[in-house]
Amino acid sequence: MAENRRNRRDSRSRNKQKNSHGNSPKKELLKRHAEYFESAKKQAWARFDLDPLPIGIPEEHEPPQTHSFEWENMPVSLKVEQKLAKIVVRKGEFGWLEDERVQEIGEIVDNLDMTLDQALSLRSALLQQKTVYSHGRLQSRGKMLLRLYKEGLGIVELSKRYDFPPMNIFRVILKEMGWSKARIKDTLRTPSKFKERERNEFEQAEAADRISNVDQSETHERADLFEDILADWFEDQGVRVRRQGEMVKEQMMEHGRPVNTPDLLFLDHVTINGEPIAWIDAKHFYGSDVDFQRKKISKQASRYVESWGQGALVFRHGFCENLLVPGTVLLDSGPLDLSDLTTLTE
Repeated sequence: MAENRRNRRDSRSRNKQKNSHGNSPKKELLKRHAEYFESAKKQAWARFDLDPLPIGIPEEHEPPQTHSFEWENMPVSLKVEQKLAKIVVRKGEFGWLEDERVQEIGEIVDNLDMTLDQALSLRSALLQQKTVYSHGRLQSRGKMLLRLYKEGLGIVELSKRYDFPPMNIFRVILKEMGWSKARIKDTLRTPSKFKERERNEFEQAEAADRISNVDQSETHERADLFEDILADWFEDQGVRVRRQGEMVKEQMMEHGRPVNTPDLLFLDHVTINGEPIAWIDAKHFYGSDVDFQRKKISKQASRYVESWGQGALVFRHGFCENLLVPGTVLLDSGPLDLSDLTTLTE
């Protein structure tokens, strides 16, 4: 009976994953959110006239200047994204891809209107969604996974067999061993504390998992550099901006925590492609129309829209033409010089 219930849960979870790629047609979404967009635009234009001023805008600020930019975008069609989504993710494959697999995907995208970087970023978004949506199934199989682990099966082997991220399997097994969350977190940061087998399993699982692994420092370094490139570009155009780091320090002093901190907050009126933009957030990935990623971005953006009105999201690797985030304008890397970022990647 319990096995039947688990199978039904697994089936619902798989169906959720299969049906969650691609939102409703963008035309329908624009109609649905038309009032919200209009309100966000008005708020962006009026933000300097409000009393009190929105968070982040200094009480004593110079009168805003006006800057207008044309920004060329090259979005990817939803059909192309959907086609590639079926190719870039395989069962039990959560780690960095072997050169042969990357070459295989590269040959496929050569015949599609999409780049290899976009394809690999799409894969990352799909793996993140797969990880989150399968979390309940993984937890329910904890005792079985511990039993198989004690019988000698390795973490990576279990990952390939049951299609869960290696590091998440490792965490669940430690939990089933009676480890507390605090002990798990502490030992993952200092793996020398593990016994020999667990240390070896950790190293193999970490190497085979790019989604749930502990060390994300390289990813954060690239994202930080992309934010700096974006901020520098606008400042070079004469736009006055407040950067995230500055706002974090200010809000920590005033509120004891960061309250609302986009990467850039404009202190001037800025229009891009004719749209008013009050703030910008940099996204060092491809803006896919994947359910989990779209909801996560929309939730974050809604906080910024509430404070300052319409803003923009700038995606390092472009975005899907069907992606819509209410209250925002979507942009790709457009006029930005990404040579420093390319050098870091290499």
